[in-house]
Amino acid sequence: MNNSPIIPSALLLAVILLAAILLIAPTVQARSVMPVDSAKFDTVSSMKDNLKACMGKDVVIHLRSGKTFQGNVKAIGDHLIHLEKLADRDFYDALIRMEDISAVETKFREMK
Repeated sequence: MNNSPIIPSALLLAVILLAAILLIAPTVQARSVMPVDSAKFDTVSSMKDNLKACMGKDVVIHLRSGKTFQGNVKAIGDHLIHLEKLADRDFYDALIRMEDISAVETKFREMK
């Protein structure tokens, strides 16, 4: 019978890989989803009041036309909202009519 050196080598490799996995696994920390402080929508309030709660935060605004804008809420007037630091458009801001907004998204949860 021919004793092949492949079987002991494969077994040794498997033991080394298992040991490496067992050594590395405890160093990986479990992450959990945590709510973002002060992130809330109020369905009783107006769109304007909900956007005021997002001042200085990153939001995605959907318009009735289907176009979306992502940026930080800088200012809110009676009829207009000023978004600054638009995503994917360096050095651009947007001025959006409040009545054209159909939906607003903002981050409510993050990984910790």
